[in-house]
Amino acid sequence: MAERKPRQLRTSRPAGRTRKVAEPVANPEARLLELSEELFKLRFAFATRQLTNTARIRTVRRDIARMRTLQRQRELSNA
Repeated sequence: MAERKPRQLRTSRPAGRTRKVAEPVANPEARLLELSEELFKLRFAFATRQLTNTARIRTVRRDIARMRTLQRQRELSNA
């Protein structure tokens, strides 16, 4: 019977799975408006089969959620 090698434990994240560092946003309302417009354009391009990078829709949606979260946190801290 052949001998088995002991398993190695992974201590770090798999390659390609890095966490995005939050960058400070001075005006989340303006950024939210920009992202909403970009999402509209991306959806339109997707519907007309002109969009090549479909993953961009997902990242823009997540950025919108980040901006809304930032807005909500600022609302709660000011209250």
